[in-house]
Amino acid sequence: MTLLASFHLTRYPRATAPGGLSRMGLDRPAPRGMPGLRFWRLLGTGRGETMTLSADLRRWAMFAVWDDETALDAFLTRSEVAARWRALAAESYTVKLAPLRAHGAWGGSNPLDAPPVDAAPDEPVAILTRARIRPRRLVAFYSAIEPPAADLGGRAGLLASVGMGEWPVARQATFSLWRTFAAAREYAYGRPAHREVVRRTRAERWYSEELFARFRPFGATGTWNGEDPLRSATAAPCP
Repeated sequence: MTLLASFHLTRYPRATAPGGLSRMGLDRPAPRGMPGLRFWRLLGTGRGETMTLSADLRRWAMFAVWDDETALDAFLTRSEVAARWRALAAESYTVKLAPLRAHGAWGGSNPLDAPPVDAAPDEPVAILTRARIRPRRLVAFYSAIEPPAADLGGRAGLLASVGMGEWPVARQATFSLWRTFAAAREYAYGRPAHREVVRRTRAERWYSEELFARFRPFGATGTWNGEDPLRSATAAPCP
């Protein structure tokens, strides 16, 4: 059995956007009975590439963890949720994710509790960050993230990125695809704006819970902003 994760991004046209919005609430219990599904979250998205106070009511995401690839494929082909994505969406994107490393917690535990694996230096990598922000730290958090958010746009090696949230404000996440892990690490620790935010999260204890995970992306289908961000990358099949 090989633990697997997946990320799904769905954008609705104006005509079906109200239906897509309603399904974000109505579909939350639906995956519960799917065989092999360990963890999932349906997520709203922001309008930028990282965590912001904006909301894109026509674009929604799902992150999930599965026992294996067979369970994920069964969801994609048989689930009513995935069928509605195909029926209502203007575009949708799914990428399979082989976990490399994860630390922290989401909802009280680490859903990606698997032995760590090093990323190949020349392969693409996906990064998931998620945080539950302490209410008294919200102002400091949102005041501080604007400079690194601006710095992210056009960053060398960045293939795609989106900010997401379980709640509109206090439970935030980002999912990003990078050409290499070295490019992602350079942004996280080599850029002064982001490095300062990382320092302050620790010093000022902004988060009551956080999860950081990286993956090897493969098996992508569909489009994200009109294209497959991994089209120029080489992602080997999951072992």
